[in-house]
Amino acid sequence: MRSTSTDAERKLWRHLWRIPIDGSHFRRQVPIGQYFADFACHQIGLVIELDGSQHATDEGLKRDAARTAFLEKQGYKVIRFWNAEILTELEAVLDAIYAAVREREIFLELYPEDGPIRRAQYQATALVQEKPPQSTPDHPTPELRSDPPPQGEGG
Repeated sequence: MRSTSTDAERKLWRHLWRIPIDGSHFRRQVPIGQYFADFACHQIGLVIELDGSQHATDEGLKRDAARTAFLEKQGYKVIRFWNAEILTELEAVLDAIYAAVREREIFLELYPEDGPIRRAQYQATALVQEKPPQSTPDHPTPELRSDPPPQGEGG
């Protein structure tokens, strides 16, 4: 876990609250196993990772692949963005995150046992088969929420 956030992390954090998630929200610098996810929502099993140039090296790509494989085994979907995308194309990034949120909500309605919360409950007693997520059409960014972001989570 880093003690300071990047400019891209701070910018995305200021806007993530705009993405509506029924009964939940994103947290930042979330411990999951031996890793810290940049942003995660446990309820829907979505992790957002922001990558700088060090992730474009062969070694960085290997580390990211191992991290993603671990998180997916835990029931999370991982989406990645370059820091530059956050800084220059924020609305497009928010649209992509919103689409991923909706996809996860639909997926977990169809296969509730495959989310990280339910998976943790069943992991010791049942073998859970992976099911492919259902594709959904693109959705525009939703209307801005009127409530403020959650307090006490690095904001």
